Amino acid sequence: MKVLVIGKGGREHTLAWKISQSPLVDEIYAAPGNGGIEQIARCVDIQDDQIEALAGFAREKAIDLTVVGPEVPLVKGIADEFAARGLRIFAPDKKGALLEGSKVYSKNFMKKYGIPTGEFRVFSDFNDAVSSVDIFGYPVVIKADGLAAGKGVIIAGDRQEAEDGLRTIMVDRAFGDAGIRVVIEEYLEGTEMSMLCFVDGETIIPMESARDYKRIFDGDAGPNTGGMGCYSPNDIYTPEIRQRFKEGIMIPTLEAMKKEGIDYRGVLYFGLMVTGGDIKVLEFNCRFGDPETQVILPRLESDLVEIMTAVTDKRLKDVRIKWTDRAAVCVILASEGYPGSYPKGRTISGLENGFGEEVYLFHAGTRSDNGIYSTDGGRVLGVTALGGQKEEARDKAYKAVDRIHFDGMQYRKDIAK
Repeated sequence: MKVLVIGKGGREHTLAWKISQSPLVDEIYAAPGNGGIEQIARCVDIQDDQIEALAGFAREKAIDLTVVGPEVPLVKGIADEFAARGLRIFAPDKKGALLEGSKVYSKNFMKKYGIPTGEFRVFSDFNDAVSSVDIFGYPVVIKADGLAAGKGVIIAGDRQEAEDGLRTIMVDRAFGDAGIRVVIEEYLEGTEMSMLCFVDGETIIPMESARDYKRIFDGDAGPNTGGMGCYSPNDIYTPEIRQRFKEGIMIPTLEAMKKEGIDYRGVLYFGLMVTGGDIKVLEFNCRFGDPETQVILPRLESDLVEIMTAVTDKRLKDVRIKWTDRAAVCVILASEGYPGSYPKGRTISGLENGFGEEVYLFHAGTRSDNGIYSTDGGRVLGVTALGGQKEEARDKAYKAVDRIHFDGMQYRKDIAK
């Protein structure tokens, strides 16, 4: 098989790495890829949102399976375009991707079908939003409606912070048209959990649980990022929580999608908040999470390509998926200034060293020039390690981090602590 991976981050490097282990695969392409992906795939100079060009390339190269990493091409309808051309693609269609593409749509979807989530209100006028911002008390959560690279969420501790956040989103348009509407919702206390599921429109199978860290600084301080680290399995994913998730959220969501006429084939990500025995949905994502992918796929023992083709062919019910019981921890190394503006082109040292068994480096924002790697993004590298327990995996990951350097490198010291 020939496989095309669309995207250029750490998630896509992890996908390409796992896909390369399949005996079904002869050749891997990546568009546009990065400095790490080019070690295992042919990188082509097509950006991930250039849907026509990507479809044309897949047709020209007779690609057997296309795997989409980031959310933007999904929301723009890449799956619909590929399907119209008879090309196999592992991705939900445009209607399914709206679950991530619009916070307003997803919250109304959950309300309509009784899927547990926080109370919320929707606003398209700045003054109306300001006058109602304290409806749920403080802290309060403010979300830009559209895509904002994981950064369009503001948790305001008081009215002034809330007004400033609304102004940033709706007036200053820090996230562009994503801020035309906002969702104001109640702040939920508890522990976050990420659950990714394979879905083929008829069957849904959960992957292993994970815990993501969104804030830039230790102790969950500072602004939201695309994710600064992760571990799997999540400590709070007890048999009781597993059953509550399956019966109260996972299956009802699949049934709701069917009722909405959504033929969902890909990965559905549930961002969850767990408080005691109570579990609610914070958000949906319509693709593999980043950095959840970096801890989940290293734990997958089954052939990922077999699973993906089963999803596209709507025969997921026939697949048995195996996982290792070993724990995984990922620490993200980010550029100075991230999640705001950041420099590029800083030389990365230490990558040439071996890091030992069960330690993996997933490139997120790097470029390579004659074997010399430099920074090319906000999140630069994901350092993942496996261990018998979370503590062992964490120790191995941070020992590997200590051997890597670039000017301005920042990372959290409390991942999986």
